[in-house]
Amino acid sequence: MKPILLQGHERSITQIKYNREGDLLFSVAKDTVANVWYSVNGERLGTYNGHTGAVWCVDCDWDTKNVLTGSADNSCRLWDCETGKQLALLQTNSAVRTCGFDYSGNIIMFSTDKQMGYQCYLNFFDLRDPQQIEDNQPYLSIPCSDHKITSAVWGPLGEFVIAGHENGELNQFSAKSGDILKSAKEHTKQINDIQTSVDLTMFISASKDNSAKLFDCTSLDHIKTFKTERPVNSAAISPIMDHVVMGGGQEAMEVTTTSTRIGKFEARFFHAAYEEEFGRVKGHFGPINCVAFHPDGKSYSSGGEDGYTRIHYFDSQYFDFELEA
Repeated sequence: MKPILLQGHERSITQIKYNREGDLLFSVAKDTVANVWYSVNGERLGTYNGHTGAVWCVDCDWDTKNVLTGSADNSCRLWDCETGKQLALLQTNSAVRTCGFDYSGNIIMFSTDKQMGYQCYLNFFDLRDPQQIEDNQPYLSIPCSDHKITSAVWGPLGEFVIAGHENGELNQFSAKSGDILKSAKEHTKQINDIQTSVDLTMFISASKDNSAKLFDCTSLDHIKTFKTERPVNSAAISPIMDHVVMGGGQEAMEVTTTSTRIGKFEARFFHAAYEEEFGRVKGHFGPINCVAFHPDGKSYSSGGEDGYTRIHYFDSQYFDFELEA
């Protein structure tokens, strides 16, 4: 089956996200627009307009009521998913790099960049308290003075946030106290992306050091490593198979200076248990910036530096496939 091509952005895609049911796909890019699509046929539902800078991150809560976006215009915005109305505007001092709802959908976290003399902060807001939003006062703000956060996700039960830093470090920050609960450093370079498994027991981290690694969410124990020859921009765990998909390619700015063959802008499939690569999917005309599995595991999407999002449906052979160990 041919992939569905979503052409809704003029600049490179920064993140794509499915909602919990998987009927909607959110995409954000460096062109200030956040789009939402029907994942089944690639029809565009609408846009969330208001940002004035590149949008770095997007998240949707569990009942698809609200959408959260973080942007380089120094703001994090909360939207009504259905109407596209802006519900809250949280101003920051520097670009918002990561954002996310906890599982209840009541608490949001977002991290800001270390730039223009401002530190990197991890901020927590409780949406049930309108005063926090009004005064732009997070109930918890954690400074990260050493190495800025480059990707972050909520851990299980909304107790902590798992953050990846530009030096390859992983930290668990408590959402109650702000303390670092656990720390791990398995990567040698910046962590580009963190995505959890469907049951929030594991997460996969994609790094610039040409590898993706699987970790346990609560203990931060390192479980598996998936190696490639080029930086990994994003990685996702299949909800139904023991598979991970990885997207990468060299840095966007280095694309023109290397031979075309080296580019290899394919999504790569690895077996989660055997750490073996078993498939590749071509298609993008530039590095893949983000990948995501549909929650039913029957399709996956990738967003590229070329500004396109592609939805790929797996054929029946994929589900019967067994890797010979």
